[in-house]
Amino acid sequence: MQWLNQETVTEHLNMQAAIDTIEALLHRQAVHPSWIKSPERLVIETFSDELFSDELFSNSSTHSSGTHLSMPATIYDGQQEYTAVKLVTICPDNPSRNLPTTTAIITVSNNATGEVLAVMDGIYITQVRTAALSGIATKYMAPDDCQRVAVVGCGGMAYEQLNAVLTVRPEIKTVYLWNRSHEGAESFKKRFAHDYQQWNVELIVCEQLEDAIKDADIINVATRAKSGLFSVDQIKPNVHINAVGAYQASMKEISNDVIAAGCMIVVDDLVGSHHEAGDLIQAHNATDCAWTWDELNGDLQALVTGKITPSSKEQATKAEQTITLFKSVGAASFDAAVAVHITELAQQKNLGIALY
Repeated sequence: MQWLNQETVTEHLNMQAAIDTIEALLHRQAVHPSWIKSPERLVIETFSDELFSDELFSNSSTHSSGTHLSMPATIYDGQQEYTAVKLVTICPDNPSRNLPTTTAIITVSNNATGEVLAVMDGIYITQVRTAALSGIATKYMAPDDCQRVAVVGCGGMAYEQLNAVLTVRPEIKTVYLWNRSHEGAESFKKRFAHDYQQWNVELIVCEQLEDAIKDADIINVATRAKSGLFSVDQIKPNVHINAVGAYQASMKEISNDVIAAGCMIVVDDLVGSHHEAGDLIQAHNATDCAWTWDELNGDLQALVTGKITPSSKEQATKAEQTITLFKSVGAASFDAAVAVHITELAQQKNLGIALY
């Protein structure tokens, strides 16, 4: 069994490999649905309002409400079956402690023997696989002549999400950054310019959200917002949106009018989105919103395999809007595919530290 720390995982996992790995998984799953098993993840709220209401926890104001997730999946690749289990804790207060908001660990086992092949840090894998999903969606859904991207929410997930979009759309020249705290956007700009020098883009920090999104061809959104952040009249009529925040039914970052105007809406996981995609759940339930789940075009697998295509945008009847939206809530199978990829690399190159 190998221990793979964050430095090792980061060094040997690149965005193109993650995109290719997940696309291969989606193609394999379409042909052999039983080869991938990914039960709905267990979600437990931490420092919840119910806990805060107990007078015994008088110091609870020092902790924001967060989430713990347990995510198992099995993958058979035609020769061997693996189980990967990811344990995740999301701590919104961690940036103030100079710690990542999301902490995670992943185990990968050989199902034939039960042997644990690797235990690895899951922070970077979580960031990269989430971003890779946005990259895949952008590859198939975004306009061909994209020049400008807006990053809304400059937290930990945003770095790799932007990296993924630039990987599939290297022609992009300008990136607008907006964060609730101006310092967060400035920090993002400095770090991205240093860590991703392969991308020749201009990074512009915007004081107002409206200035960041008004000219964007692609909008990446990754926040913990409780209500829609922008309206349809604030964005271009042919924009593509990647929304990876709002991973609980009570959260929302994409407004109902933006969803209703969308001519193509795709999710990463059909089952999980019905329980966790707060944006879409709330739009469906709203009495003043025309959008319902019946209008969902499909999932990422259908997009990648060609069962649904961006050409369906031409069939849109909603005025002249050609807004496309990709909503991601995450599924264990995506983490598992990337973790297995890293495990196989570790075996081939003898990476990490042998625990026994």
